[in-house]
Amino acid sequence: MIGTMGALFASRAMDIHPGVGSVHSGLALVLILVGCLLAAMAASGTIAVALERIAYRPLRKRGASRLAALISAIGASLFLSELFGWSKFAKFLHIHVRSFEPFPRLMNKSTLFTFFGANVRTDKAVIIVSALVMMIVLDRFVRRSRLGRGIRAVAQDPETASLMGVNIDRIVSATFLLGGIMAGAAGLLFLLFYENTVYNVGFVLGIKAFTAAVLGGIGNLRGALLGGLTLGLLEKYGGSVFGAQWIDVIAFVLLVLILMVRPNGLLGQALSKARA
Repeated sequence: MIGTMGALFASRAMDIHPGVGSVHSGLALVLILVGCLLAAMAASGTIAVALERIAYRPLRKRGASRLAALISAIGASLFLSELFGWSKFAKFLHIHVRSFEPFPRLMNKSTLFTFFGANVRTDKAVIIVSALVMMIVLDRFVRRSRLGRGIRAVAQDPETASLMGVNIDRIVSATFLLGGIMAGAAGLLFLLFYENTVYNVGFVLGIKAFTAAVLGGIGNLRGALLGGLTLGLLEKYGGSVFGAQWIDVIAFVLLVLILMVRPNGLLGQALSKARA
């Protein structure tokens, strides 16, 4: 939600509004997308780091359980949603209260090609390519960089990592920043496809992201990608059989089944062997 709002404000700052004249091409389109992307990533990353300092670090310092951190995360999510839905705050940001805020159509959504009867438009192609690039860059960063090794060390055994000289607070803050940046980029991709946002847009998406992570295997980046693709396909196929109104139900039922049948996820066993 924060990422979509950041991109929305950036588009308005560049005097691009929904309607005639919002569609661009060539270098102008690239510059607009980069501007919206940077704004979305900056907004989401900043909020993520602030939340880590306010809602998570005090719990970690007191040795609170993971359940307490989960409850804190839910509370922080509700706070942010209601903050952007608050009439005075929404008026300050020049957005509508508790209604969908339109985002300008920046590119022509023309069909590039047909794949097994499905029309692949320009916006879908941008989303697919961007998602793959983000996944590759993030995976290489976590696996190859010094900070990435620190992130994996803290995730596997924070006590041992601390004894080895790893600054836990710095690593956790960097992880939240990295996650916020990725979420901001995802927010822009969401806007390119749906062309609107609202104060609580992140609630259902957050649950589905958690479902995808559980499906792929918690802590496994490649598993999260696989889980997201699997969840999306199951939702669409299930919606075509039972109706579009059952798509969210299918996702939540899938989450329950995964936790009951295979709580480690599709790639959870590979992750366990890697840690061993």
